[in-house]
Amino acid sequence: MRIDTLTYNNVQSQGAQRRAWLRQRSPLHLEHCSALMLHAIQQRQESASRSVLVLGAGACTEVPLSDLARASDEVVLADLDLAAMQQGCEELISPVLRKRVRLLQSDISGSVSLNLNRLIERQRWATIVPQGAQAVFDAAARCLEQCSIPDSPQLPGLGTGEFGVVISSLVLSQLFSYPLLDILDHVQRIAPDCFGEQERHRCYQEAAQDFRVRVIRAHLHLLRELVDVGGVVVLLSDVRGFVFDSHEASKRAPLRCAEGSYGTDHDAEHRRPMPVMPRTLPELVRDSFKVIEETRWEWLTDLPEKGRLGRGYEVAGYVLIPTVV
Repeated sequence: MRIDTLTYNNVQSQGAQRRAWLRQRSPLHLEHCSALMLHAIQQRQESASRSVLVLGAGACTEVPLSDLARASDEVVLADLDLAAMQQGCEELISPVLRKRVRLLQSDISGSVSLNLNRLIERQRWATIVPQGAQAVFDAAARCLEQCSIPDSPQLPGLGTGEFGVVISSLVLSQLFSYPLLDILDHVQRIAPDCFGEQERHRCYQEAAQDFRVRVIRAHLHLLRELVDVGGVVVLLSDVRGFVFDSHEASKRAPLRCAEGSYGTDHDAEHRRPMPVMPRTLPELVRDSFKVIEETRWEWLTDLPEKGRLGRGYEVAGYVLIPTVV
């Protein structure tokens, strides 16, 4: 399962070195993430819990951990990657602040990847594959439709209404993309001739989109469940990706945001979009929350190099309060 590679991937993409890279090349990304989280602290009512929860914390690359710890009685970091959280916590110099941080290793999706993998293993692929691509992707669609998605996930160690601020830190898209990649990885192994044809199969595409929406709803319900009365939620999520051509990027200098930094001023002609999030995300958010603040920005994760495309994402950042039921 892709989720099993999370620790290795995070070593490559998180931590102090990555933060330094972002400060040089996408400083606005770090500024927006920090500003929204600290704004939530300011918006938290005095009567609300002074505990903060960060879901998908990883190594706290975009999380201003020291500032959150100073403004809170406790900061709980929750992620499947325990080593990354430990790495992030070790950056705190003050022993007092370190004592305020609690680490919780948890699959915050509610074991969706595991549930899907069990369904994949139950399929009779030996009889399905010879029937062709339609049968393969129909079977894949059934796995997605039948996959159990806890709504909302029950995470041991986290209590209902326990936190004055709940932060979902750039993890939402991973919750559905990892299991969807798992099923495509399986198709590639058992039916390599069918791999890459999923876009042609409407039944699979509809099942995949419904799967994404169910995962998103479950996560939003989790955020709502964990925040205290008078508390505030921060949702940061990639909503769209893009790659850009290294040859053209070398001819057209990218926007300089700061000394040595890069923006994403690559015109549409030389950018290829990659859908990440269903377009209904804003409506799904407003089904459960009142939007206090909404910001969108782009950031780069990889610069173009010889033989490799550059990559970046558009992020939606929300500060939210639960709507009254």
